[in-house]
Amino acid sequence: MHPRALATNPVLFVVACGSGLTTLSALINPSVFTWVISGWLWLTVLFAHLAEAVAEGRGRAQAASLRKARTDISARRLRDNWRVGIDLRGAVTEPVAAADLQPFDFVVVEAGEVIPADGEVVDGVAAVDESAVTGESAPVIRESGGDRSGVTGGTTVLSDRLVVRVTSRPGQSFLDRMIALVEGATRQRTPNEIALHILLAALTIVFVLVVVTVQPMASYAGAAQQTAVLVALLVTLIPTTIGALLTAIGIAGMDRLVQRNVLAMSGRAVEAAGDINTLLLDKTGTITLGNREAVAFVPLPGIDELRLADTAQLSSLADETPEGRSVVVLAKERYELRAPAEGELQHAAYVDFSAQTRMSGVDLRWADGSGCRIRKGAAAQVVEWVTGLGGQVPSEARMFTDAIAASGGTPLVVAVHDRYGARVLGVIHLKDIVKDGIRERFAELRRMGIRTVMITGDNPLTARAIAQEAGVDDYLAEATPEDKLALIAQEQEGGKLVAMTGDGTNDAPALAQADVGVAMNTGTSAAKEAGNMVDLDSNPTKLIEIVEIGKQLLITRGALTTFSITNDVAKYFAIIPAMFAGAYPGLSALNIMGLHSPTSAITSAIIFNALIIVALIPLALRGVRYTPASAHDLLRRNLTRYGLGGLIAPFVGIKLIDLLISQIPGLG
Repeated sequence: MHPRALATNPVLFVVACGSGLTTLSALINPSVFTWVISGWLWLTVLFAHLAEAVAEGRGRAQAASLRKARTDISARRLRDNWRVGIDLRGAVTEPVAAADLQPFDFVVVEAGEVIPADGEVVDGVAAVDESAVTGESAPVIRESGGDRSGVTGGTTVLSDRLVVRVTSRPGQSFLDRMIALVEGATRQRTPNEIALHILLAALTIVFVLVVVTVQPMASYAGAAQQTAVLVALLVTLIPTTIGALLTAIGIAGMDRLVQRNVLAMSGRAVEAAGDINTLLLDKTGTITLGNREAVAFVPLPGIDELRLADTAQLSSLADETPEGRSVVVLAKERYELRAPAEGELQHAAYVDFSAQTRMSGVDLRWADGSGCRIRKGAAAQVVEWVTGLGGQVPSEARMFTDAIAASGGTPLVVAVHDRYGARVLGVIHLKDIVKDGIRERFAELRRMGIRTVMITGDNPLTARAIAQEAGVDDYLAEATPEDKLALIAQEQEGGKLVAMTGDGTNDAPALAQADVGVAMNTGTSAAKEAGNMVDLDSNPTKLIEIVEIGKQLLITRGALTTFSITNDVAKYFAIIPAMFAGAYPGLSALNIMGLHSPTSAITSAIIFNALIIVALIPLALRGVRYTPASAHDLLRRNLTRYGLGGLIAPFVGIKLIDLLISQIPGLG
């Protein structure tokens, strides 16, 4: 109710000024009529702010529950001489308050302890309870070196131990931003909402000028009006209903997202979600479960499968990726092969997996001076390694790798170089696991008119197989961050709105470029910073609900705007005849509601104007239900349901109120 706050809404500002004028008029020339009009005008302003307060109150209630996760905790910070890969037993820690942690500090978090700040896991793997943030009771796995390395301050480590590099400053954590956002403190208006505010301001100015010029004309006709009547005319002319509910609609849209565990960084993103045409999805961790797993060893002719498994296991001991570990696990489960104990291989030089070489392996040396070199990795790199050493690659190797790729898997080739030369032993079949039910969800997006595109770094054969299994409309294989940006820009140049979901640091540029960037909460801090939404459940199909809520917001705003404009038309039939029928008897024909008297007609219209705001608050907060339909069908529904309803409702409501207040002395 502060004048500064009222001034941001032109409609309510005019109503508040009019309420002050009628109150002053009632004090100078007191009457039942002027006091009733003044009271109901103030109630109109109060009810309008009630809608916004209820919407913000729901957000504050959710913020209060989030604050419970933000406690005063201490942290064990590693001294600055600690480096990744050094044995933690030799590391020195010091106790500090979580509020004193700065970016690039390293902290150790044991099982049962609370993660003190947002950060990236740089060492270890552990189960983490994120229910304080997401509301989900099931623990999630957080580990270093992948797209599941991001952790949120206030969550609890359930097992093992993590070393976390702090990425947030005090007071600027993900949880702090969540609390501020759900409270609506930083919500900015969308372009559509700004345009509607400009329209409302323009209409308000026009109708103020109309009412100001009415009084001289009325005086000339011998029908000068009271201040209360002129203010009542103005309030019924301007679109009070949508002016009162507009802010609540926007806040409620963001609130509905929070209820579905999606944090929107701005109202613009919610609104844009309602109009997106193209959805880009990162494959790994978004369409698939995230980690490819070894499911089979495929030996070349003449090679025993047990030997291939043993060789593949040795070559994977230095591969700390989830895929490399899954090879060791498969060899153990299928053939009971175990990794050699420390010191068992006296002359072994392990070759770590790297993104540059895309291979891992081991170099063995025997007592007689002979030895062998084993490599396992991406097919192209291993084949190049074999041919570079003078070896030949059998055609069966290419046939097996192509067959695995065509089936949606990822082939890893195992090769050895010894006194017999360099040769390929066989292929490891890695398989991406597509998330359950995702095909049906993509079909639903297609019915909404949204084109889905899977983007992946895999080869085209693998990408095509996964795309067919998942049911996406198109795919982009061997995609680099630059390729993703180029695809988004290409779509946007065609006038389309693009949504992007992702979880990795390599997705961050595309998430920032997209109109709607939805980052997975399991992803890296870079991804969450780049996106304008964060899905706390890390479920890419959640975008369907995001789209529905965005469409709900747009449809609700359009429906209530239509209702408000047509609603005012009926009120003109109550007030205009009441004002001028005495001077111009012909205007009595417009009194089609048969209202009792001029004072009861004006009072009834003002009372109805206030009550209809209260009646529409639940609809503004809940939103108009969205069902997939064409723009033509949606427009027809708006006009028939809310346009016609807004026209009829005042005739009925004003007439009923008139029947009641006509019995009150001074108003009848």
